[in-house]
Amino acid sequence: MVSAVFHSPRDAAASPAPLPSTAATAQPATRPAALAATTQPEAPAPKRTRPPFDGRGLALRVLPPVISVALLIGLWALATMKGGAFPTPAATFDAAVQLFSDPFYRKGPNDQGIGWNILNSLSRVGMGFGLAALVGIPLGFIIGRFEFANRMVSPLIALLKPVSPLAWLPIGLLAFKSANPAAIWTIFICSIWPMVVNTAVGVQRVPTDYLNVARVLRLSEWKVITRILLPAVLPYVLTGVRLSVGTAWLVIVAAEMLTGGVGIGFWVWDEWNNLNVAHILIAIFVIGTVGLLLEWALIAIAKHFTFEED
Repeated sequence: MVSAVFHSPRDAAASPAPLPSTAATAQPATRPAALAATTQPEAPAPKRTRPPFDGRGLALRVLPPVISVALLIGLWALATMKGGAFPTPAATFDAAVQLFSDPFYRKGPNDQGIGWNILNSLSRVGMGFGLAALVGIPLGFIIGRFEFANRMVSPLIALLKPVSPLAWLPIGLLAFKSANPAAIWTIFICSIWPMVVNTAVGVQRVPTDYLNVARVLRLSEWKVITRILLPAVLPYVLTGVRLSVGTAWLVIVAAEMLTGGVGIGFWVWDEWNNLNVAHILIAIFVIGTVGLLLEWALIAIAKHFTFEED
């Protein structure tokens, strides 16, 4: 006997609808982060790969200067093939090897190795250049910061800047009665102008918004200089320093030729009096190398303190 149970439509409407059979077994869509972290394996860290070797870039950096030096030596060798007073590259190289085998010998006050001459010239340049920086950089800040000082000093700078540095050498000899301080004075007077002008231009190009904020905050003049002006003007100052040190190294050779004593300039003039042209050529290469090293050092410092926006 089969029994059937019938429900009326009212009973069906009153009773809740049964849940689907899959609802009881369905997994939640998301899992806790801790559980996911324990169940999912960690991705392996990417291996650091070295950048590929840029042979073409290296060749573009190395080959041009090598080719230029080789071309210079080749033209030099062709010009001296038939002999004459001008030495060949081979003879100059042999003289350089002999000269630098003992660069720091001393045989008297006016007979010293080329190393001592270079160091004496660098010491004069350092003293004159340092004094110029101590005077020129603060003077540039004052000229760029205050309009009255700018109008007062600018005509003097415009008048004295074009004067040849060697024209100041007799003034130094007259004032100091000695060759060494006169050479330092000449370095000082030729080094000061680039630092003054570049520092003043840098101060004048500082955005006025920075200075307006300083006025609102009622910052003292010292804080304005050290916290606002100096960071903004530093690239201009370093540019002036680069120009000044190049000019100073250029002038010291000529100043030492006229004043005598110990120095690379006096050494060049003394070798000319001895008609030793090979040593003069060596001195030219030495002067250029030292100037190039000074330029590279200042460029590296300028890049370190210069911040460029991407």
